[in-house]
Amino acid sequence: MNAQKRHEIFARLRDHNPEPTTELNWSTPFELLAAVLLSAQATDVGVNKATARLFPVANTPQAILGLGLDGLKAHIRTIGLYNTKAENLMKTCRILVEQHGGEVPRTRKALEALPGVGRKTANVILNTAFGEPTIAVDTHIFRVANRTGIARGKDVVEVEKKLLRHVPREFRQDAHHWLILHGRYTCLARKPRCGSCIIEDLCEYPEKTEL
Repeated sequence: MNAQKRHEIFARLRDHNPEPTTELNWSTPFELLAAVLLSAQATDVGVNKATARLFPVANTPQAILGLGLDGLKAHIRTIGLYNTKAENLMKTCRILVEQHGGEVPRTRKALEALPGVGRKTANVILNTAFGEPTIAVDTHIFRVANRTGIARGKDVVEVEKKLLRHVPREFRQDAHHWLILHGRYTCLARKPRCGSCIIEDLCEYPEKTEL
């Protein structure tokens, strides 16, 4: 795929959705971190329902620790894998309090040192909470990048590096959100909705569908 085509793809995505953002509800970097930690193998809708109960009671590392493990579990038990997630969130809160003054760190290295935080989650926090032009590659973005030809790669790290290299600078800040929303609602895994896709004519996927 050439640079001109990539530019047109992101220009259309921007025109369609000028201010994209995560579908997780959050108001502070810590709330976003907690929500992302809870979102693994869960829907954003399900996470938002749980955090709507949790955050009014405890939305800081200190407050989460004050709940205790059982208290935290009681607020998030509707989310899949809540036992493991509660343990990771408690450990993360303890590290934030003891090593970072209760604040979410702003470096990839410090973020990835937190329990349950990998490269993808660190990129989400850096991009969405702190405004850095990172691109977190999840299953949706991996599929869209490969299928369209925007950035083909064998694994998420390769796709991330290619996206950072090929996405025009003016679009890099919001590219993560445009691609994930496109994968979530249009470029579906089993049957992409090519007929209603705003970038269908630019996409290099050879097996386009009618719907």
